[in-house]
This record gives sequence, C-alpha cells and structure tokens, in this order.
Amino acid sequence: MRIGIDLGGTKTEIMALADDGEVLIRRRVQTPAGDYQGSIRTIVDLVQGVEHELGMHASVGVATPGAISPASGLIKNANSVCLNGRPLDRDLADALGREIRLANDADCFTLSEAVDGAAAGAGSVFGVIIGTGTGGGIVIHGQLLSGPNAIAGEWGHNPLPWPSAAESPGHQCYCGLRGCIETFLSGPGLARQHREQCQQDLSPAEIVRRAEHGDQQAGQSLMQYEDRLARALASVINVIDPEVIVLGGGMSNIGRLYANVPAIWGRYVFSDRVDTRLCQAAYGDSSGVRGAAWLWA
Repeated sequence: MRIGIDLGGTKTEIMALADDGEVLIRRRVQTPAGDYQGSIRTIVDLVQGVEHELGMHASVGVATPGAISPASGLIKNANSVCLNGRPLDRDLADALGREIRLANDADCFTLSEAVDGAAAGAGSVFGVIIGTGTGGGIVIHGQLLSGPNAIAGEWGHNPLPWPSAAESPGHQCYCGLRGCIETFLSGPGLARQHREQCQQDLSPAEIVRRAEHGDQQAGQSLMQYEDRLARALASVINVIDPEVIVLGGGMSNIGRLYANVPAIWGRYVFSDRVDTRLCQAAYGDSSGVRGAAWLWA
C-alpha cells in the first residue's frame, strides 16, 4: 500500500492506493493556516488513522508547494510561507518513524498523469498546472526529473516568449521579475488582462461563460490567452519535445484550449509538424495526491 499526502495551503488530502492504483481511502481536512508544527501533526494523524483503519503499514509520499533546496536541504519557493526554510522531509520522517519522499506538487501532478493518467505509456511528459499560479513538471520514461536546482519544469517564471510591444516589459511577478509567463496565464492573469482591455472586472469562469454565449470582448480575451499559452508551450516543445503535455488546474477546464492551442503552436515550434499531444488531466485535483503516492513506485 502507498499513501500520498497533498499538503495545500487550505486543505491537506490523504489517499491510500493499492499496488494496482485502486483508491482505498481518500480524505481531506483543513490545513492549519501558518502553523508548521500543526501541519506536521495533521499529516501524522492522517497517516496513522488510515493505517489503523486498513490494518496495513504504508510508504508515504508528500506533495508540497515549493521544493527542497539542494543547497540547504530546506523548503524553498513555497507560497505556504510557514514551510520555507524548514527541513520538512526530515521532520516528517522523524514524526512518522520512517523514510518519506517529498516533491513539488506540480511534479507530483505530472508523475500521476504519466503513471496511470492521461499520459500513461508516454516516454516524455510535461505537466502543467494553470490556476492561481502556474507550475510544471517533467517525467521521462516514468522517472520524475528534478534537476540539480530542484526546479525542472518551472516554466511559469520564464518570460512570455515572442512578446508584442504591448506585452513588454509586462507586469511585476511575485518572484521579483517582470513579464513572467505566470503573470499572463494564471487565472488572475486572464482576469487582469480582460479588466485592463475591456474595463470589466470578471472572473475567468465568467469570461469563459460569456465567450461561449457570443460575447465578443470575452471571446477576444480568450483568443489572446490561447495565443499566449501556445507561445509558452511552444517554447517548452522546442526545448524538451515531449510526447504529451497534460494540463491541470482551474484554467485546464476551458475545453476550447485543447483544439485551439495546438492549432496555433505550430507557428512557434521549430519543426515542420508538431506531434505533441495536448490533453486534460485524467484525475483533476486528485493528481497531486496520487502522484505523491507514486513517488514510491
């Protein structure tokens, strides 16, 4: 049995998987906001409760915001800031009395979809989370790629490729730079673009709904979003040439992306034909916790 934990900013989820991927138990609880020790206690209580109920000892993998710095061994880049600068993997191992494996939530998402999700069987997979932010991960022949800096797949903090004059230098990103992909392709990025161009303060879901009902301004905002997404993914294809790109996060629910973006990205990919497949995640918001369990595959 494998246990996966998805430690989010508001919710912590646990899932126990059988060897064949069958879900044995799945639960969600509130994450103690801003409480590092409370987060550890929450994970320990969840693991012990599931193991007691199923009568089995399990491996434990954890998906987190941020990643472990190879330089310090501490969590970095987490938007749950109470985790930053902490030896989360070591503290959890001590609390649980066993080795644990820990990876960035976007990496776990990608691993899940590569093992038995939308990209099962593909030799190379780029996983994309587009929601309140942007994240990414890379799996090659079933193995998660981390890299010497533990940032493989972090496409959202590259600049938007082939920017127009109106897109440059771009908005300030929380990372300290301007014009990052995240500032354009996150849900808040789409809402801001529509607000600035159309003077309408709408949520991404409302922009999509209005576009589906023929609203020209909303439709234009989505067309611009699709072109930006196509450029951003084309730059990834030009570097790693993945067989499959899997989209997750709230923005991945925009159904028209899967036809429109591949129809555009050929303008930017350095090839006479693009055979990369773009698809939606099979497991939705469960991919992170499933991928955490598969860290022990």
